[in-house]
Amino acid sequence: MQRIKKAAVLGSGVMGSGIAAHLANIGIPTLLLDIVPRELTEEDKAKGLTEESKEFRNRFSATAVQKLLKQKPAPLASKKNLSLIEVGNFDDDMVRLSEVNWVIEVVVENLAIKKQVLAKVDAVRKPGSIVSSNTSGISIEAMSEDCSEDFKKHFLGTHFFNPPRYLKLLEVIPTQHTSEDVVTFMKQFGEDVLGKGVVLAKDTPNFIGNRIGTYGLLVTVQEMIKGGYSVGEVDSVTGPLIGRPKSATFRTLDVVGLDTFIHVANNVYEKVEGAEKEVFEVPDFMKEMADRKWLGSKSGQGFFLKQGKEILELDPSTFEYVERKNLRTASTEQVKQVKGLSNKLKALVYADDRAGSLLWNIISPVLVYSAQLTGEISDDIIGIDQAMKWGFGWDFGPFEIWDAIGVSKSVELMEKEGVSIPEWVKDFLAAGNETFYKKDNGLTSFYHNGEYKPLIENEKAVRLSVLKEKGHIIKQNSGASLIDLGDGVACLEFHTKSNAIGMDITQMINFAVDEVAKNYKGLVIGNQAKNFCVGANLAMILMEAQDDNYFEIEMVVKGFQDAMMKIKYSDKPVVVAPYGMTLGGGAEVCLPAASIVASSETYLGLVEVGVGLIPGGGGNKELYIKQLKQFPEGVEFDLQALANRVFETVAMAKVSTSAQEAFENGFLNHDDRKVFNADHLIYEAKQRVLELYEAGYKAPIREKVPVVGETGYATLVLGAHAMYKSGYISEYDLKIAKKLAYVISGGKVPFGTKVDEQYLLDIEREAFLSLVSDMKSQARMQHMLVKGKPLRN
Repeated sequence: MQRIKKAAVLGSGVMGSGIAAHLANIGIPTLLLDIVPRELTEEDKAKGLTEESKEFRNRFSATAVQKLLKQKPAPLASKKNLSLIEVGNFDDDMVRLSEVNWVIEVVVENLAIKKQVLAKVDAVRKPGSIVSSNTSGISIEAMSEDCSEDFKKHFLGTHFFNPPRYLKLLEVIPTQHTSEDVVTFMKQFGEDVLGKGVVLAKDTPNFIGNRIGTYGLLVTVQEMIKGGYSVGEVDSVTGPLIGRPKSATFRTLDVVGLDTFIHVANNVYEKVEGAEKEVFEVPDFMKEMADRKWLGSKSGQGFFLKQGKEILELDPSTFEYVERKNLRTASTEQVKQVKGLSNKLKALVYADDRAGSLLWNIISPVLVYSAQLTGEISDDIIGIDQAMKWGFGWDFGPFEIWDAIGVSKSVELMEKEGVSIPEWVKDFLAAGNETFYKKDNGLTSFYHNGEYKPLIENEKAVRLSVLKEKGHIIKQNSGASLIDLGDGVACLEFHTKSNAIGMDITQMINFAVDEVAKNYKGLVIGNQAKNFCVGANLAMILMEAQDDNYFEIEMVVKGFQDAMMKIKYSDKPVVVAPYGMTLGGGAEVCLPAASIVASSETYLGLVEVGVGLIPGGGGNKELYIKQLKQFPEGVEFDLQALANRVFETVAMAKVSTSAQEAFENGFLNHDDRKVFNADHLIYEAKQRVLELYEAGYKAPIREKVPVVGETGYATLVLGAHAMYKSGYISEYDLKIAKKLAYVISGGKVPFGTKVDEQYLLDIEREAFLSLVSDMKSQARMQHMLVKGKPLRN
């Protein structure tokens, strides 16, 4: 059985260093190698370096590693992971490849150079170790043709998408020589360990994602020119409106870099013929942009240019930057009232206006092209759809889009326009089929070679929507559903807007804990929306405050506090599975749980100070207790330092940038876990429940909590005063800080006093209510709801 204990990355450019960072995040020690510089720089000479100095010889890989600390978005989940990356160079350290289980080649996109590097790898690697190339389009077969048999058996393409930490897609490209066992292992390793969505691709130019994505982008550029649309108009309708990322078309190009895009397009252009070749010819104005070094974000200007606060768009006909335009038509306005992406797409592509015309002319060719390439670039339609969703952030893949707009209706329109439809699509329709995908009792099947085949996923990819379709709902209300996960475990799923917590969710938490106590082994609290939970229902709190309904607010806050205590003291284990934004009330749901199983991309924090409040659901108390629990009984520690740390975390509204950072700042501890594949989160949380249950889980014993009291309060306030005097915080920030300090210190008691948890909840609720009633806090809440950012008043 293969295991990857250590890896090496050859090539330390943005992609190579990004892959090394991703491996380090996972905990795999990685050797990062690059070429030896040609000559000493003046700086090298000033340092007294020679051509034999390690610092000189490892300059490229060492510089790349240091850049990881400054890049945005951050490639490293924690700066500490840098220690897992060791630098070296091809001349001195190639022999060390015998130490590793996986070598990833990420050198320049040139076949001759790649073959040269792989020949050196073949000479030193240990037999049975896996070697892969991260090329975005060079033939995998051609690269390895001169290598040994064992090398060929263990060689394949592993195409990561940039940035590797964040983008889900990993294309795995075997050759005719790659062992089946190696392909199976890499697929499972990619999903279970690297946390990727793995698609098996054929060894064709640009594989799947970049082949379809580049084609679609060039079709869009050509349609923009032909139809007289502006860059801004195209972006205004090719983003979230049609289920694509906010960066839409041209903003995406600016992020990727025009030089990179042209290279990828040329790669296909050189290898295809006829009408397809015409599409892949990069328009002259884009070549001119590249010559002028208008490459996008990395060069400061591209299709867009930021001037002050204003963002201007490029006019490709004049090469001048002009005011950005949006495309507003009857269909783009009407579709705002339409629910569901399928219905929106249908309404837009058939609309008889400029937006409808543009969208039909850029979407329909991509559907036909995807159908033409099915079998050539991917064995089935699933590979194409998943590659576009996971690599490009599309909500629907091409064949899902086709189902949404109606295959029969769209094909009829295409044929009227003289488009040649692939024979297999005609056969599909002639057989009376209507959609490429079918759903029956929660099971999805897809059309393949004349029949429907069941979609088989990794068993760890639990889908709550599928379980609900299969009738696994135990109980639900407008805010949450309790779902039977099987094996005696239930799952509480939130489904309000942004999963904000209101009374409906609080009621379901109470019901779920009681129901699980009677009939189940334990409870998972998890969901599968964009974010786990962005906090309490702020609009509801503000509305009640403006109506002076403080009794109502106190009842809601007390109810939430009680529900959190119910989670904490449940007789059966409660495991929370956060991911994405887990803020305010979302963090408060996590903290009292028996265990937290967090996605590696979890952004966890108590952020209430940003809206003029403090945490009101027990978050202050639980973060404080969580950090107390890290010290075993009998071990002496500095209670004031601990209180200071908790105070600073909450007062500064610190949010972890990863699950690993959440461990470092005390939101997670030794009872908690992290998972790299977000699709496996519910499964892993369920396993954790079963593990705790089988170990004879018992509810924690209620214990009193030592606090720093009045003297500790004075210390906390002193720090806040210093920040106020230095101009870091406003006078009102200081007022909030004092309230928070009072709660964390435990109020007017002597240092070291042990207080009851309920006492801490009561003083927290009192402080929360006093802030809610203040007009300045209400102004902050209003500003956040309207503008989406904090107000400093």
